[in-house]
Amino acid sequence: MSTGRLKVFSGSANLELAASICEHLEIPQGDILLTTFSDGEVHCQILENVRGRDVFIVQPTCAPVNTSLMELLIMIDAFKRASAKRVTAVMPYFGYARQDRKDRPRVPISSKLVANLLQATGADRILSMDLHAPQIQGFFDIPVDHLFATPVLVRHINEMSVPNMIVVSPDSGGVERARAIAKRLDSGLAIIDKRRSSPNVADVMHIIGEIEGRNAIIVDDMIDTAGTLTKVAKALMDKGAVSVMAAAAHPVLSGNAIERIENSPIEKVIVTNSIPLTEAARKCERIEQLSVAELLGDAIRSIHEETSVSSLFI
Repeated sequence: MSTGRLKVFSGSANLELAASICEHLEIPQGDILLTTFSDGEVHCQILENVRGRDVFIVQPTCAPVNTSLMELLIMIDAFKRASAKRVTAVMPYFGYARQDRKDRPRVPISSKLVANLLQATGADRILSMDLHAPQIQGFFDIPVDHLFATPVLVRHINEMSVPNMIVVSPDSGGVERARAIAKRLDSGLAIIDKRRSSPNVADVMHIIGEIEGRNAIIVDDMIDTAGTLTKVAKALMDKGAVSVMAAAAHPVLSGNAIERIENSPIEKVIVTNSIPLTEAARKCERIEQLSVAELLGDAIRSIHEETSVSSLFI
């Protein structure tokens, strides 16, 4: 691969992932200084020449979400003013993705606002993974490459050789994802009919599918407070499941998520490193984290070389 014009930089949100991507691409990580003034303002300085370079900024907009987002915007602005040829925002986790529509009166569509901010700042392209709503791609007027962690998760689950498995979608919105994973695992499919009474609060209503005597694996795009996840796990066990595991791309794990997982019947939670684990999550023996550095690195290589990225969209 010709990497003379390719540069990968990282914000502060996920330094380990950026380092792993550069290791996979066999290139040095770009040199940038990020600081915060005493009043909280973010400042950055690029410490090398990027004129005419193809720049990729690795920065999931995870907690602290607003700081991560502002840092990304400031970095994009700095690279554009430094005459980078193209700037791609590599956002393995896209914050504000759940606010993608007006589901109640007088509320914002915050994910559209974030898309507008990224474009106004000068981003030429977006590379993201497992968007909460794939339609968010339509909020942008610049190219969006949308990857899925499915190949990484499926490969690992296959290696576990779980017998009599059934894949469970925790809500109707995740059926397409669960069906694709169930097909690749050659397993059955079950669906939870979930009603949400308020943000981050959900109640399990009905289970569609044969659960009794099966080893269930709940698949979702993210695990936030783990409230829905643990309620689904309990409902599955009550319906006769032998065991329950979970798999998700993004380990948001906010609030009392770790405590809920540890007090639930879930035996294992498989996630990726799109978001770095908190200290509490690292100590939780039930959580296993897989790397998506190779997946993102291959996408960066394809974008840089102007070759097809579609082979990664599975």
